[in-house]
Amino acid sequence: MKILISNDDGFRAEGIVALYEALKSIADVEVVAPEHNNSAKSNALTLHTPLYVNRADNGFRYVNGTPADCVHIALTGLLGYRPDLVISGINNGANMGDDTLYSGTVGAAMEGYLFGIPALAVSQMDKGWAHLDAAAVKVKELVQQMQAGDLMDTKPWLLNMNIPNLPLEEIKAAKLCRLGRRHAAEPVITQVDPRGQTMYWIGNAGPAMDDSEGTDFHAAGLGHVVVTPLKVDLTDHAHLDHWTHAFSRLAAQGRA
Repeated sequence: MKILISNDDGFRAEGIVALYEALKSIADVEVVAPEHNNSAKSNALTLHTPLYVNRADNGFRYVNGTPADCVHIALTGLLGYRPDLVISGINNGANMGDDTLYSGTVGAAMEGYLFGIPALAVSQMDKGWAHLDAAAVKVKELVQQMQAGDLMDTKPWLLNMNIPNLPLEEIKAAKLCRLGRRHAAEPVITQVDPRGQTMYWIGNAGPAMDDSEGTDFHAAGLGHVVVTPLKVDLTDHAHLDHWTHAFSRLAAQGRA
């Protein structure tokens, strides 16, 4: 099995090192990750600035771009082969609910999925890397289970995995969940720079709004590994008929 690993915390982040160490015994693993932290870059690609690939002293390759850049470059020429799986992480902090729209961790995994490769985004629920080795073991176990279940050779899938920062023996079984929702983000933080200009810092994410049973927030609060299948299609299928009728009325009014 060949696995491509990336992340959004940067190639020297503790999470990506732990993930590589856990997986190298069961697969041929390549790391292509951002040079610097690229949190909240989502699916962004760099189109107007040249990108460079360098190799670090630990053998990892790093790119002066976004998480999606790293996976895109790896899959379109850098590797020279097609991996069986793309894994992004382990991220320093949760990616649940609305976070998935902004997450560079999810964006890197989604880039693999867009190229038709099974992909997994992995995060720890709390920042600080506590019990990181346990999280890496849980990823390794899931990969082995999916390989044994012949889920690597099916049509491509995209999974979002969040792991509690707990000792291995205290982490509860994986639970398949839907995404919850957050309240709106907190207000921007304003400061004045030395030249007297106002600076703006994006506020913290809002608290959970929908953390009912069945959501990732609910299962995470109970100590489970949380897994959510994701998709790229943003079409509001449930309301297509509504909008079809609405636009028909608008068209009829325009001809009157």
